[in-house]
Amino acid sequence: MTAEAAPKPTTGQPVLDAHTREDIERHQSMARAHAQAAQCLEAGKGEDQCQKQLQLACKGLALGKNCGMRHSH
Repeated sequence: MTAEAAPKPTTGQPVLDAHTREDIERHQSMARAHAQAAQCLEAGKGEDQCQKQLQLACKGLALGKNCGMRHSH
């Protein structure tokens, strides 16, 4: 028996392997966490509170307390 080839996309999008799809989801999750942290700051909440929220949202997603983002300040 021969193995079947993966179906070719009909939308012009490339076929992505499982690792790439997981990486995309991880980046999207980090982006959502950072957007929520920005909204927290925009709402006038303290930096400490927003940082704690970011750390909680990013647990297991990225390295470091800033969820993979280094700050210049």
